[in-house]
Amino acid sequence: MMQRRRHASASRVLAVALPLLVLVLPLHLGCASRSGPTSPAPDPASAPAPGRSSGGSGIGAGQRVARALEGALMGAVIGGQAGPIGAAVGAVGLLVYGAVTGDVPFSSAGPVGSRGAEAEREARIEAQIEEEMIRQASLESEIEEELRRQEELLASLDRDAPAEDAAAADPPPPTADEVAEAADPRAAPLAPRDRDLPPSIFEEETMEVPRGRWGNARELRVVKRSLDADGDGAPEQIRYIEASTGEMIRKEMDRDYDGTLDAWHHYLAGELRRRELDENGDGRPDVFEEYHGGRMVRREVDRDQDGVIDAFYLYEGPDLVEERHDADDDGRVDLRVIYRNRHRMSAEEDRDRDGRMDSWTTFALDGDREVIRRIEKDTTGDGRADTFETYEQQGGRTVLARREEDKNGDGVVDITSIYENGKLVRRELADPALLPL
Repeated sequence: MMQRRRHASASRVLAVALPLLVLVLPLHLGCASRSGPTSPAPDPASAPAPGRSSGGSGIGAGQRVARALEGALMGAVIGGQAGPIGAAVGAVGLLVYGAVTGDVPFSSAGPVGSRGAEAEREARIEAQIEEEMIRQASLESEIEEELRRQEELLASLDRDAPAEDAAAADPPPPTADEVAEAADPRAAPLAPRDRDLPPSIFEEETMEVPRGRWGNARELRVVKRSLDADGDGAPEQIRYIEASTGEMIRKEMDRDYDGTLDAWHHYLAGELRRRELDENGDGRPDVFEEYHGGRMVRREVDRDQDGVIDAFYLYEGPDLVEERHDADDDGRVDLRVIYRNRHRMSAEEDRDRDGRMDSWTTFALDGDREVIRRIEKDTTGDGRADTFETYEQQGGRTVLARREEDKNGDGVVDITSIYENGKLVRRELADPALLPL
């Protein structure tokens, strides 16, 4: 009897719930339909996580009915634990909940709309990942192409480096013969070598050089190349290149980096022909050199830097052939030395500085050693020799062996003195009137 009452009660609850479902579902669908066109598009980032309701937005009527029936079934199962009435109440309650929300409580699958939004969001994320992977692949390709290009550039630089280094390198070291030549003061010095520097390290400007400025017979158009290696604003080297020929015609240098030029080189047809040097740093040249065929042919020096040249050197081919000196800076040579095969052959000197030579010396070779062979002297100042001395080598020493004198200036020897081991042993008189001596 009691069981029949419970079934009757359940039937009454269902009879009330089904009309309620019919009433509530159209109303909810109508509201969703009216609000749909004016509602903003849903933000994918705000889509609810799986298993949670989104309020039923975006779910069709058929889906809601299916969810309602699924909810009713689950409610009946859950409510059945309390008997028929509980099953009826549970079924009605979850039926209405499923119809309104489009969700089924206690279901691992979220609402249909939520699952669709989540799937769409995952699809967009996958598309973005795929796009990023494509972009990364393209970037890797570009990086590989750049690395390949840089490797080719480095290989090209490695191939070109030896030629560039050779062009910019210092001149090759001197040979043994060149070292010996430089060490020999009686050898004609070789012309200094110019370092072949690339034009890119210079600052360039074009200028006109008036006639006669550098001893030039005509106006010159030149390219001036300046090199300021230490960045102090004062170039250490200035090269002047004739624009029409591309040849260097002049070079100026600051050899001691004090900001003042101290060397001036002059070129003809690309060959160094003259050089002027300032050795004491006063801004004025005190050494003057001339070159031909790559060797020095003349050198003049102001040794005491008083503005007067007082030493002169002449060269023929590889050898020094003559040197002259002005010891008292009076503008007149008072010592002249003649060389042959780099050995002294003769010398003449103005010992009393009266402007006339009064001593003449002849040299000879004893093996490879220069020795004095004969000295002639003017003791009266008339410009003619009147004393003649002959020297010999004894035990490695140069000793006087004979002296002849013209006492009366008639050009005839009057007295002859004989020496042994440098000591007088005999004297001969050609004119007895000279006694006593």
